[in-house]
Amino acid sequence: MSHTERSDLYDHTRAELTARLAAWGFSPVHAARLWNYLYWECVGSLDAMPELPAKVRTRLAAECVLAGLPVAHELHSRDGFTRKFLLGLADGRRIETVLMRFTGRATACVSSQVGCAMGCGFCATGQMGFQRHLTAGEIVAQAVHLQRLLRAQKAETMAVENCRPAGVLIPEAGLQFPVAIVTQNCKSAPGERLRNLVLMGMGEPLHNYDAVMKAVDILRDQNGFALAASRITLSTVGVVPGIRRLADEARPVHLAVSLHAATQAERAALVPVAKQWPLDELMAACRYYCEKLQRRIFFEFALIAGKNDSAEQAHAVGRLLRGLPAQVNLIPLNPTAGYDGGPSPVDAARRFQKILSEHYALPSTVRQRRGLDIAAGCGQLAGAGS
Repeated sequence: MSHTERSDLYDHTRAELTARLAAWGFSPVHAARLWNYLYWECVGSLDAMPELPAKVRTRLAAECVLAGLPVAHELHSRDGFTRKFLLGLADGRRIETVLMRFTGRATACVSSQVGCAMGCGFCATGQMGFQRHLTAGEIVAQAVHLQRLLRAQKAETMAVENCRPAGVLIPEAGLQFPVAIVTQNCKSAPGERLRNLVLMGMGEPLHNYDAVMKAVDILRDQNGFALAASRITLSTVGVVPGIRRLADEARPVHLAVSLHAATQAERAALVPVAKQWPLDELMAACRYYCEKLQRRIFFEFALIAGKNDSAEQAHAVGRLLRGLPAQVNLIPLNPTAGYDGGPSPVDAARRFQKILSEHYALPSTVRQRRGLDIAAGCGQLAGAGS
């Protein structure tokens, strides 16, 4: 059986893996241990699963793959808070995944497609066009890769902390002690876990609905990766059928809608998909979502200097969202090579925020920009690794 014919272990839910091993005549105990290896211990190969019987590993190796996503390139921001990974896919295509560090938490920004069909001119992914959907396993593998990285870093740090000899000074973050000081008397090192996951990387998640939701279900499984639904945010440019389907299926993840303008004409100029799903249809879907699930929506608004950052536009946003349980995330535009617009200045962003608060009681934040020096910010991912 060729590599392409073998199924990806990350593409299976726990129930599917259990059923598959049962069909081969293996106990559910082995399926549970395999799931633990995949999502709790996040091991990278079948050889790293010694508690699975050899006959189970042999059958898995013959019919499944656990290749992961090899790192083609890695970039670190100058401030040390952001890392961007260019990851290779089995067909030779590439995607970008970002790890962001904040005080007390680590957030993964994962991709759902290679490229994007939505065509937003100010977005680097939109500029590259659509190539293909990612599978559920390829989405899951991004989170597992980052989790494995966090665990290794934490274990290394704890080993240094627990094993340094008396009188040795701890170096600054990023420097390491010689291996010789790590002894067998060290305490075991607990691993750090991803706290948040945002589907805001390359692609439109609701355009790849089934694979995205299967990936979310796999990562939420309490017997494995155990990522809380309250820690998952899905961002859409406004795929109306997908928003309504999220509501009908009562999906518990957070929803973020990229708004960017408060009138149909202005939005259509920035977001081509607004011609397919006009603003009034989008807002009707958002109201349906909020009423059906009794949940709020995050509305994302890329602030472009001189284009959509005026006081009039802020008032228009306030009127548009009046009555909805909403929060507005204001994002000064991140630069891309294919778009000549620039980010709104700080005073314009603060004025916009003040209008929303004082006139419409709308909560809002101005997004903390991370990783711009490595093109890892919102709208900058393009699978180039530069």
